[in-house]
Amino acid sequence: MTVDHQWPVADRMRGPDPYPPEPSDDDLELLLLIRHFERALLDLFAAGKLNGTTHTCLGQEYVPVALAPLIAEDFVFSNHRGHGHYLARFRDPAGLLAEIMGREGAVCQGVGGSQHLYRDGFLSTGVQGQSLPVAVGVALHFKRTGQRRVAVAYIGDGTWGEGAVYEALNMAQLWQVPLLVVVENNGIAQSTPTHAQMAGTIADRARAFGIAHHAVGTHDIDTIRAELAPRVHDVREHRTPLVVEFDTVRLGPHSKGDDTRTERELDRARARDWYDTYAARLGPRFTAADTGQRARVAALVADVEARPPSVWQRPAADGGGHPTTAPAEGAATP
Repeated sequence: MTVDHQWPVADRMRGPDPYPPEPSDDDLELLLLIRHFERALLDLFAAGKLNGTTHTCLGQEYVPVALAPLIAEDFVFSNHRGHGHYLARFRDPAGLLAEIMGREGAVCQGVGGSQHLYRDGFLSTGVQGQSLPVAVGVALHFKRTGQRRVAVAYIGDGTWGEGAVYEALNMAQLWQVPLLVVVENNGIAQSTPTHAQMAGTIADRARAFGIAHHAVGTHDIDTIRAELAPRVHDVREHRTPLVVEFDTVRLGPHSKGDDTRTERELDRARARDWYDTYAARLGPRFTAADTGQRARVAALVADVEARPPSVWQRPAADGGGHPTTAPAEGAATP
């Protein structure tokens, strides 16, 4: 029997912004690129053209788009639901799709797949909570070497069930390192509502370590940037950790097909989707951009699908003993 999970009204029933400012053309196109890229992945899995699994960020696309210019030079630690994080950072859908499909031009030569990517200050992992202790170490390195950079770790509400989160926050505050923890709280941890698996609040958990917490309840990109720019500046300049929590939604399944929510629950999530809000607000401008990105992604899928398989070549070691790989096709050189 499927249970209709009831989220607390104050936390999960907030509607979309009624009159959000209009996003720039660049931001709108990036939002739509990520949306249609993720939809294409689900279609490819449904057609039996992809192996393994994937976790789409449908509904959450605005989070990395809003943050992108604020953390452009920083080290980003992504997670299993990280395609939007990667695309907002590199604008490289060809390299990412080739990686997921195991085709020529893959950003990691096809061995990382959907969840495990490494490139130019970007690392993703499929292990919940794994990135936070590593991010603290990178942030400590930035502090000791005098770099004005931040270690940014994306996690979800479900990740707060991992002990590594609290060990990392303890060290980050004790050592006063430039760590930005971005929580994409979509109200559900795989198939369990957050209120059914988390006691208390994320804000109070951060506060227990003396770490500042900021809640973001809008999907308007310009408003988010205005709120976060001075706070990210403080993390960078004063080297103090910060937890930013986005009250967002997950429109798609946990992975490629395992969604146990009822239609009532899904309707609640859809009512908060930025896509419909911007479509109604922007009219023909949105339609034109949406049509353009749909066509772009369709052409991309046809191109990558026709490529030969990616061939793994053992990377040479650079002077520091770290493996190096060629950049994906169309990607910037490191």
